Amino acid sequence: MASEKPILYSYFRSSCSWRVRIALALKGIAYDQVPVNLVKDGGQQFSAEFKAVNPMKQVPALKIDGITITQSLAIIQYLEDTRPNPRLLPQDPKKRAQVRMISDHIASGIQPLQNLSVLNKVGERKMEWAQQCITSGFQALEQILQHTAGRYCVGDEVSMADLCLVPQAANAERYGVSLDPYPTITRINKALLELEAFKVSHPSRQPDTPAELRS
Repeated sequence: MASEKPILYSYFRSSCSWRVRIALALKGIAYDQVPVNLVKDGGQQFSAEFKAVNPMKQVPALKIDGITITQSLAIIQYLEDTRPNPRLLPQDPKKRAQVRMISDHIASGIQPLQNLSVLNKVGERKMEWAQQCITSGFQALEQILQHTAGRYCVGDEVSMADLCLVPQAANAERYGVSLDPYPTITRINKALLELEAFKVSHPSRQPDTPAELRS
């Protein structure tokens, strides 16, 4: 396995990048970060330099162990396979399936619909569109979590599902969606934000965070 420090291509506000930053922090993996501003200069993800890293022109991308991996859940699962402590996927098959279900619910069923590239196509109705997508997804997610949650999304251990939940809750607040109708989501999100790995990976504490958004 290559010994070079991993390199994460990230944008401070990208919820997909945040998932990976949390995983790296939880697993204690030191890494270098290359900011890719999705807004500046028409979007730095469209540069020839970055397209050579990820032809899909999206963050995150992680260079690790001599390979480049894109797509946040694929990155997290690679980290889980190669650096399994602490576990982010339960050993129990039923709980493992629940973690993957919730992760996919957010990563495939909510976040892509309110992603920057989609909102730019929607135009003037982008806030309304984002709110509708998040609300619909959270209504279903709240019901799911009522059956799976303990302290966190699935039982009492932090899992990949939690890495997806917190950034999506931040997206909801960013787009003006109240979390009040979702007490289970709210409770879990609050508990997770108290953990150090979620704090250090927060968008307000990244190298490319604008000064006015730092905390």
